[in-house]
Amino acid sequence: MIRENVTALLKELEGGNAYSEKVTLVAATKTRTPEEINEAIEAGITDIGENKVQEFTAKFDAVHGGRRHFIGHLQLNKVKYLIGKTDLVESVDRDELAEELAKRSMKAGIVTDILIEVNIGCEESKSGYPLEEAYAAYERLKAMDGLRVRGFMAMLPIAGEEEYLGGLVDKMRALYDRAKAIDSNIEYLSMGMSGDWRLCVRHGSNMIRLGTAIFGERHYPAPENAENAPSDTNTP
Repeated sequence: MIRENVTALLKELEGGNAYSEKVTLVAATKTRTPEEINEAIEAGITDIGENKVQEFTAKFDAVHGGRRHFIGHLQLNKVKYLIGKTDLVESVDRDELAEELAKRSMKAGIVTDILIEVNIGCEESKSGYPLEEAYAAYERLKAMDGLRVRGFMAMLPIAGEEEYLGGLVDKMRALYDRAKAIDSNIEYLSMGMSGDWRLCVRHGSNMIRLGTAIFGERHYPAPENAENAPSDTNTP
């Protein structure tokens, strides 16, 4: 199933996005085994993204190949475990995190590639810079030694009319284009998960993060003292 899903997705993405740009497919590997991830890589996946540092480090040596992304909320005390092991930290959602990444990167003698996370839907449940502050954040972060800003990341609200959601992607694309016009390092607009990626690609996203569309539904261990497993609605 994984191989067939990857093949079909890559085929569908061959035409690129609305701007004829290549669309990078990132496999969101939360709860997935190294065996499943390796099967996806063998099928043609080039980029993989983990949501949690513990899973990232636990699977690191067992996964063979693939550019490594970190796509989840990142606590300051976990940054040290990612330095030198990530190809792209997509979820830089605050200056404090950027400063910690910069400090540890400089100490290690490397430059860490990042995306700036924007809370495009102004949702209290999600982190990220407000859209109106995102360009100023970009200017601050790109000046930090040890960091290289490669673009922007955002998640659409779960519900909403297609016209409204498409308009949010358009706003992110305008932000991306503004930065790209003056900065050759800007390459990625990461928007689109398993439920909305086609809309995002139609409106200019060039990186999507898919989990269930590649691997199928997640099966969480039954939590103790709880009737239901964690909700998966906000997960790629």
